[in-house]
Amino acid sequence: MKPQPDGRRVRGEKRRAEIIAATLRVIERDGVAGVTHRTVAREAGVPTTSTTYHFADLDDLLIATLISCARDMATEVYWMIDRARSRGSGGAAEVANLLAEALGPRRGRTMAEYELYLLASRRPELRPAARRWLDVLTSMVRHDDEVAFRVFLAGIDGLLIQGLIDDEPPTAEELRPVVDYLLRPR
Repeated sequence: MKPQPDGRRVRGEKRRAEIIAATLRVIERDGVAGVTHRTVAREAGVPTTSTTYHFADLDDLLIATLISCARDMATEVYWMIDRARSRGSGGAAEVANLLAEALGPRRGRTMAEYELYLLASRRPELRPAARRWLDVLTSMVRHDDEVAFRVFLAGIDGLLIQGLIDDEPPTAEELRPVVDYLLRPR
């Protein structure tokens, strides 16, 4: 007989996920500076005591949000790799589409993620969570040349940051030649 899940635990995990999602929305709208227990609670539609119960301080909340972003990105990259392999492609079209999506319809989220990522440069306690992004990518993508792979990741970061400051987001077609170049074997 399969044990029944603990309802309190399930509700607690759901509430925690709602608070993390609300934190990301606050960062999208107001930046990291706008994150307080009160603003996140208001965004999540929960009492402030709920945010402080699940996250003792703002660093705990920001770390959980970074980890959630890394997990979401890992899922997205996993499916992108799967699509590329099923099509027998080198992945350039899939990467260009993913970048165009991140800089177009998901621009606010991408900006929020990079703001969190950069906050780790000032706050050492956030660095392990921020480094997870690179660890996730490194673990998911087979690569023979460590230097070429790091150049590729740095190029992707650069394209995203440049795209965030463009007045008009680049299209997948505009990004494709750059991604092709980054993926070219050395």
